[in-house]
Amino acid sequence: MAQPETQPEYRTRLLAQYVSTHTSVSGAVAGLERRRPYLDRLVRDHFPRSREAAILDLGCGHGAILWAAARAGYTNLTGVDASPEQVAAAKALGIQGVRQGELEPALAATPDASVDAVILFDLLHYFAPAEQFHITDEVYRVLKPGGRWILHVPNGEGVFGARMRYWDYLATGAFTRASLGQMLRACKFADVRCFEDTPVVHGAASAARWLAWKLVRNVARFALAAETGETDAIFSQLLLAVAVKAD
Repeated sequence: MAQPETQPEYRTRLLAQYVSTHTSVSGAVAGLERRRPYLDRLVRDHFPRSREAAILDLGCGHGAILWAAARAGYTNLTGVDASPEQVAAAKALGIQGVRQGELEPALAATPDASVDAVILFDLLHYFAPAEQFHITDEVYRVLKPGGRWILHVPNGEGVFGARMRYWDYLATGAFTRASLGQMLRACKFADVRCFEDTPVVHGAASAARWLAWKLVRNVARFALAAETGETDAIFSQLLLAVAVKAD
């Protein structure tokens, strides 16, 4: 996250105890295998094909995405996170390539056109709009031509969008597919695709969740159509976006 000239005392305190004070974060650290189907799908569907691609995960937490990428054979992986507890958790889990640091200095230290993919999961909404534009410009700079930025953000039009908007005390906002695409295109990303976070079917329980989500989604589409006449929206509480730098 961005570091002002004088870092707010509350932010320092929260980051120092980020895992131990946030029950959802501590649960995620303990639940790598439970999250594996989603992470495997993310890597399979959206990572560069080359297993030697340079991957930079900013705000990587305890390194769950890097863990999944390493399992898939990727070898050039780097993660940066501002929370010392998150970095310690990554080391305790045996996840390689994670170091402590702030997002913007890490980007500033990255050479032009040197990275095949940048990952920013559940973090962009922690920044003010001017900072978001600066980060987006910096990501565009460090990506190679054809490189991709993989983003995960709270979805303001989701059924439970407010839940993720206020999930973390440090968060400041949310996005919709329209607003996120607007910002990315203003920063030169011409190819922007957004995806709904749907349950990954890998057994009976997840198949039941997938069916239940389809029902809930149809109800949400009906309500949207009743109010606006539109049916096309992303209804999950978070959305995934992939923005590609032009060749």
